[in-house]
Formats: sequence, C-alpha cells, structure tokens
Amino acid sequence: MAKPVIDKKNKTFILILLAWLLTGTLDAIAAMLWNYKTNAAIIFDFIASGYFGKAAFAGGTKMVLWGLFFHYVIAYVFTVAFYLAYPFFKTNFRNKYLIGVEYGLITWFVMNLIVIPLSKIGLKQFHVLPTVIGIAILIVCIGMPVALIADRHYMNRKLNK
Repeated sequence: MAKPVIDKKNKTFILILLAWLLTGTLDAIAAMLWNYKTNAAIIFDFIASGYFGKAAFAGGTKMVLWGLFFHYVIAYVFTVAFYLAYPFFKTNFRNKYLIGVEYGLITWFVMNLIVIPLSKIGLKQFHVLPTVIGIAILIVCIGMPVALIADRHYMNRKLNK
C-alpha cells in the first residue's frame, strides 16, 4: 500500500489548522485564567454579544456555543492572515520574536479599535492595566505561536528547495 503524499499545499493547510487550534485554545484559556473569578460562560456570552447584543447574556448554553464559535472564527482569520503574511514580515523585520510581538499588537488594535467598536458591544472604556494584559495575552497566545510555527515552516521550505 502506497504512503499518502502530503504536498506543500496540504502541509501548509495542516500547519495553519494546527496553529489556529493552538492559538484559539491558548487565547480562550488565557481569557478564562485572566477572568478566573468570573464564570467562563460569561466570557463567551460577551463574545456572542458582539453579534447578538445584550440578549447573549440571557441565552444560556446556546450563546456560550455561539461565543466559542465566534472566538474560533476570529482566531482562524488572524492565524491565516498572519501565517500567509509571514514572508513579508520576515523580509522587513527579520526577527521571528519581533514579528510575534507585532502580530499580537496588530491583533489587539484590530479587535479593540475596529471589530469591537463596530460590533453590538461598541466602544469600551480604556483602562491601562487591562489593555497591557490584553496585549500581552495576544502576543503570547496568538503572535508568538503563529510567528514561530510559520518561521519554522518557511525555513524548512527554503531548505528543501
């Protein structure tokens, strides 16, 4: 029986999926740890409220599942975008750790200055400590994993040419 052949496109797709599941899960865990005094369901109700508004907080399990769904969709979009943009960032910044920090900062800015204000959540009041913690979480949970996985993938591709 012949071994299945995993071509470069399939390998890239699989790595992006794994990076997505990792980043989405790390970010969810970080949010729950940061808000450990809060019921985890409220975190996902909050995410669901971006689409459903205040009704999300009275929606029970259904809204928690919607919140999880939206959380992972957002994580997927950022993971794919950053993974595919990695060669551009590598050319301009050359340091995978700096790129991970950049990804985390970009994620925070996009979510907090574009996505959330345009959602039914609206503008949130600015507080320094939660902002710094939120940025750090996104750097550690999204920026660094995607940058490190993408760097390794693109370096292996370069070596195997």
